[in-house]
Amino acid sequence: MYAVVMTGGKQYRVSPGDQLHVETLPTNEGETVTLDKVLLIADGAQLTIGTPYVEGGKVMATVLKHGREDKVHILKFRRRKHFQKVTGHRQNYTEIKITDIFPATASD
Repeated sequence: MYAVVMTGGKQYRVSPGDQLHVETLPTNEGETVTLDKVLLIADGAQLTIGTPYVEGGKVMATVLKHGREDKVHILKFRRRKHFQKVTGHRQNYTEIKITDIFPATASD
């Protein structure tokens, strides 16, 4: 069983037990978070695709920690102009572990 969820403007394919880094979530470490923007749920041969989200589908995850990614170095350089500028950026993230995937409830 797997699902495709959207959080922080990005899409992730997740299964129970997966650990992944997502954009910062406003929760504390150890708390449970519900990802309700589920785009797709696959359970064996049954595939449920949302328009745009699966009605009633949700993914439960536990927040493991908050942190910052490795630094990305940005170098601006103009040859023969005596110009060089070096900057960097570290993106914040939240590490989560997927615990459960709840498929859409049968309303038909």
